[in-house]
Amino acid sequence: MTRQALIKRHNPVLTAISTDSPLSVGNGDFCFTADITGMQTLYDTYSQNHFPLCIMSNWGWHTAPTESGKIYEWEDLQLTEYDHAGRKVSYPTEAKPGNEEIYHWLRHNPHKFNLGRIGLFYADGSEISPTNITNVRQELDLYAGVLYSKFTLDGKEVEVTTVCDAKSDTIAFKVQTLHEGITIQIKFPYGHHGTSGSDWESADKHTTEWHGTTAHRKMDDVEYFVDVQGSSYCFSPSHMQVAPCFDTVLENARREWENFWQAVKLYSVPHEELERRMILSLYLMRIQAMGGLPTAETGLTVNSWYGRFHSEMYLWNMAYLPLWGLGEKLMPSLHWYKSVIPQAKALAESNGYAGIRWAKQTAITGRDAPSPIAPLLVWQQPHIIYMLELLYQNTYPTNEFLHEHWHLVESLADFMVSFLHLNKETERYEMLAPIIPAQEVHDLLHVKSPMFEMEYFRFGLLLACEWGKRLGYNTEKYAIVMENIAEPVIKDGLYLAHAFCPDTYEKFNKDHPMMVGAYGLFKSPKVDPDVMRATLKKILECWEHESMWGWDYAMLAMCAIALGEREPAIALLLSDNPKNQYVVSGNNYQKTRTDLPLYLPGNGALLLVLPMLANSLQK
Repeated sequence: MTRQALIKRHNPVLTAISTDSPLSVGNGDFCFTADITGMQTLYDTYSQNHFPLCIMSNWGWHTAPTESGKIYEWEDLQLTEYDHAGRKVSYPTEAKPGNEEIYHWLRHNPHKFNLGRIGLFYADGSEISPTNITNVRQELDLYAGVLYSKFTLDGKEVEVTTVCDAKSDTIAFKVQTLHEGITIQIKFPYGHHGTSGSDWESADKHTTEWHGTTAHRKMDDVEYFVDVQGSSYCFSPSHMQVAPCFDTVLENARREWENFWQAVKLYSVPHEELERRMILSLYLMRIQAMGGLPTAETGLTVNSWYGRFHSEMYLWNMAYLPLWGLGEKLMPSLHWYKSVIPQAKALAESNGYAGIRWAKQTAITGRDAPSPIAPLLVWQQPHIIYMLELLYQNTYPTNEFLHEHWHLVESLADFMVSFLHLNKETERYEMLAPIIPAQEVHDLLHVKSPMFEMEYFRFGLLLACEWGKRLGYNTEKYAIVMENIAEPVIKDGLYLAHAFCPDTYEKFNKDHPMMVGAYGLFKSPKVDPDVMRATLKKILECWEHESMWGWDYAMLAMCAIALGEREPAIALLLSDNPKNQYVVSGNNYQKTRTDLPLYLPGNGALLLVLPMLANSLQK
């Protein structure tokens, strides 16, 4: 079977309205999500079923004004003070009385917003009902990035071809047999931080001025343009762009997608459903998570957490790229991280730490966000060292690459060293409260040395030492801390979530089972394989699956693979659990979360584990 045939065999096909699985086209920085008409005709139907249809871009950020018109700054926040190893630290974890407006405004702004809605309407502007549409057949050609929709509208057949340009933020349509009385219209909402990114009730807060074929949009701190040429719509923050015609968009997309599929390394996986998820995950991540910014957990499809990206998800969303021959696709978002080093340095310094500390939940600004959880997470800190090592091993094995990114590695290692506390009695380094581990169910004041974070910091420092060795730099300060980090706590032959959690498997058997990450995501030298095998078995026996997340199944499978248990790993990846669903579109559907109609970290984690699985099967 040719590569093209392999990919096309997994083309998603819909034969009815599927509000949990609309199909999208995009270019990595811009995305259009369609209903079964190939447009956004049935917008209300999808929105009412928790999957709003959006047009989103990496440049489309909106800041809503306050009632007073004041733009709040970080300095306006009232922080909560905590004791940390005998000194005071402060974090924006609580909305203090009288400070609530500032807290929530800074949490919500800036946010991604929906650029518009393009759909079929009756000529008088009235909505088309789902009951007027029959005989649906919609297919997404993955190899070409083209969406084909055929349906009967009011008794007459309609065909729509939908495609996104590879060179501009243009969505283009070719509509055949569109009968009299039906028109294509574009409508614009006011920006909002909610899932839809849209407020359709505030027409007085935004304006649209048409100048010939170009709409000039103004909305608070945002202005953008939409140039319309026939049925091509080019969205841009600059009025200089003119929409290319449909044929040009189609050719650009086909060329780009063919190049992508020819470049990607495809792995042989032992199950057709895993192959389907693999191909569709590659497509979905290409249209939403290979652009100039880190991606949100719902990408450019809808808003999750106000469209902000979470730095702890950067690993799951993008670490797989070097393993698939796509390492260069990681570089634009990595450059964004380098651009916000000043903000990360200031964040570390604000509580007396060295180096740089990535904000957990942030927008394009790189600024931290108020949250009862986000400011106290630290497991994102080693991610980029881990990912840089993957790039070095698989994409850029040169001294130039090491030199170019050494400052980043060094700064992250400096933070990790300064964040750990030396216990003078045991002469071991510990991690002390306040902290919220990756398993976020623990009391921030009653956590000590969470197992995963401790081993991940150890691994990050090990890589920093290796980079220093390659470059001839002295990294003794990292080696001393790395070699003296307190070892994981074991009780009854099982690893505990953290040192103060003897009832890990009785009261805290929910959320992310992070212990397994220390032997699957990476293989810590301090982890005993037999203890980890028992730990994995216990987790599979007692963990609450309803509380887990999409990437947990990949992480569990990584651990099983590392332990030589390939069949259990495959069973985990295919397990029928609420957060391990992969719908027709390929999206990892979080069945119990109406605010997460899709979840890209699940797709990204799957792409990270599949090379591990494929390589293990060859041994």
